[in-house]
Amino acid sequence: MPITKDSSEIRFVRLPEIALGEIAEHMSDPRVVEHMPLAIGDWDQSRCKQFVAYKEEFWRRDGLGHWAILRDDVYAGWGGFQKEAGEWDFGLVLKPDHFGLGIRVAGKALAVARSDTRIPFVTFLLPLSRKHFRWTDRLGAERVGEVDYAGSVFRKYRLGTE
Repeated sequence: MPITKDSSEIRFVRLPEIALGEIAEHMSDPRVVEHMPLAIGDWDQSRCKQFVAYKEEFWRRDGLGHWAILRDDVYAGWGGFQKEAGEWDFGLVLKPDHFGLGIRVAGKALAVARSDTRIPFVTFLLPLSRKHFRWTDRLGAERVGEVDYAGSVFRKYRLGTE
């Protein structure tokens, strides 16, 4: 059987456009939580409202932040950029039924970073629970080492955008 290329449309919209219950369901899925050491506790509507407000603050502060990711107008997850300590970190959290979209979504988001002169490179912080890193090689990211972030250890990668 021939392999067909995914022709679905990927769009980015702001997180407030997504129902809080949909985000809560996503962030409560054990397959997602397994790789999010900082996502401790229950994800109810109140917590999701705080989460969305927190992510929107980066847009106000830096002019760039996290988006909701839509696949053919269906919420597939969230991801984007967060500037911390002078570095632009890229994060991506997809719903399990959209896990295979990672490279496509990252490519689209990294095109935004490449067009922004403020961003000479991006970083990725990946939890130790992640076992597959071939995609970092495909993107050309280099491993920097391990870092402690908010009490959890992550593998840190860096990718130039110029």
